[in-house]
Amino acid sequence: MTDSNFSFLKELVEAPSPSGFEQPAQRVIRRRLDGVVDELKTDVMGNVIGLVKGQGANPTRVMLAGHCDEIGFMVKYIDEQGFIYFAAIGGVDAHLVPGQRVHIHGRQRPVLGVVGKKPIHLMEQKDRETVVKLKSQFIDIGCRSREEVQALVAVGDPVTFAVGLERLENDRVISRAFDDKMGAFIVARVLQEVRARGAAPVDLYGVSTVQEEIGLRGGATSVYGINPDVGIAVEVGFATDVPEIDKKENGETKVGAGPIIARGPNINPALFELLLATARDENIPCQIIGQPRATGTDANVMQLSRGGVATALVSVPLRYMHTPVELLSLEDLENTVRLLSGLMYRIGEREMFIPH
Repeated sequence: MTDSNFSFLKELVEAPSPSGFEQPAQRVIRRRLDGVVDELKTDVMGNVIGLVKGQGANPTRVMLAGHCDEIGFMVKYIDEQGFIYFAAIGGVDAHLVPGQRVHIHGRQRPVLGVVGKKPIHLMEQKDRETVVKLKSQFIDIGCRSREEVQALVAVGDPVTFAVGLERLENDRVISRAFDDKMGAFIVARVLQEVRARGAAPVDLYGVSTVQEEIGLRGGATSVYGINPDVGIAVEVGFATDVPEIDKKENGETKVGAGPIIARGPNINPALFELLLATARDENIPCQIIGQPRATGTDANVMQLSRGGVATALVSVPLRYMHTPVELLSLEDLENTVRLLSGLMYRIGEREMFIPH
């Protein structure tokens, strides 16, 4: 990965963007795509949509979607002593929250705080063995009263873990919010690659969608507006190459072994085969995962939009999902960009995706 692309990834994942509050991340996307795509707009939901026009009179319309929203919290109540109570935005693991540093994104500036709970020494034995519910946790920003807090923080302010992107050994990196700002990063990179290579036989719509973590909301509205023939969700997938995960139940997927291509009822079979052929012909490592039901991704709502869309799900293996230390491989990101960019030059007429 080039230094420029690494800086783009770092800026994107570190921009605060809990569901419903995505615009700091979307501003990063817009800056990156400005001057690259033929059309660039933000819709009323906050989705950012870039179009690279294809060759021909009526090209097949392809939509790539990566959601830029992350899990987080929201300020719910400030007590008289200045302690801040909060609720989750998206699927937060309550085990991991106590003791974390967080940023409350107020109108004036980000405010640093820490998440507190009753010390273990003061807990009953039975309570030590259970998860402390989020409603029993609180944020301390060092203020001494409600009034002092209210000068900096308001009810409804979003909150994120106060961590960013860092390198580990080999090509591994960790950060909060790879799920799924990494997907929005890949979508933007594919738009850039197709623009650099020259016109593909498709109209390529790249979308950084919003509010996926609370119900696939931006994906549903953007696909309805674009009305594509082909839709591909770019997501994170569970890496099962860590202890305590049952591969018989969850399949085998490894960090560093290439993008994961899903197969199942949410996936158009011809599009699945075309992805595999692209990976094989361009010598791109890939992995296959069986998804016997609808996936919990934007691919689900894309497939069911209007009269139906030929849909695929391409994922990057991720360890420690929905934690502040999500881990992935930079090489997997690059190979996913290669796979999706190459695919754009292999898509033909719309009819090729009708099952026979």
